[in-house]
Amino acid sequence: MPLTPAIADWPALPLRDRVVVVTGGAQGVGRGIAQAVLGAGGSVMIADLDADAGKACLKEWALPGRAAFQRTDVARERSVQALINATLKRFGRLDGLVNNAGIASAHGTPLDAMTLNEWQRRLSSLHGAFLCSKHALPALRASSTDTQTGAIINIASTRAWQSEADSEAYAAAKGGLVAFTHALAISEGPQVRVNSISPGWITTEAWQAPARRRAPKLSRRDHAQHAVGRVGQPDDIGALAVFLLSSLSGFITGQDHIVDGGMTRTMLYT
Repeated sequence: MPLTPAIADWPALPLRDRVVVVTGGAQGVGRGIAQAVLGAGGSVMIADLDADAGKACLKEWALPGRAAFQRTDVARERSVQALINATLKRFGRLDGLVNNAGIASAHGTPLDAMTLNEWQRRLSSLHGAFLCSKHALPALRASSTDTQTGAIINIASTRAWQSEADSEAYAAAKGGLVAFTHALAISEGPQVRVNSISPGWITTEAWQAPARRRAPKLSRRDHAQHAVGRVGQPDDIGALAVFLLSSLSGFITGQDHIVDGGMTRTMLYT
């Protein structure tokens, strides 16, 4: 009998029957990930502070059996507990968690003028990843089988690796998420895999709530800064998220994945 396995078919819908929570999932990168999960056959609970954006998603998707919304503040533990409970009540299980919610703007007050309250607020994505992971882990462990594991994705940023002025708090949050990722992967393996994605320049104007939605204004120079010839879109992140949430990535954990069109590999001289 040959030792080499036969050619296996790739799953057409790699997240079929899987349930994923996406925080900050009603707009921007989070919405791109949520739509990718739905396109891959999964069900999604989007968590967001913006109720109008969340309701707009459900109306536009028109998939009541596979999509739900829970207004959530990921920096408040009771709100996070309510999110996980609502997910389990609605779908009966939880297979994946995408920690995406947080302050989008990288720029803050200069450090010597920043208050401790602002510093803490700008670390909300790191605090949220802790709280959401803490309360999701029992369900994620329970969903693990011999062929599938629970999966967590933390959305970090290329700002974990390079910076502009007055972005210390944002960089600390995103760098913290990368470190949190590999530490949690070791603690939770083999039942739960944990990876992070570090997006580069992703244009999100067309992925907002309807009242704020608009076409992005991007120049030829903006696109030319990327080796692939264009600025990124939320569904670029969604495509990798589907892979990392599915059994196709079963041998990958504790890793940060940079998705930036080659921008951080480009040598720039001024």
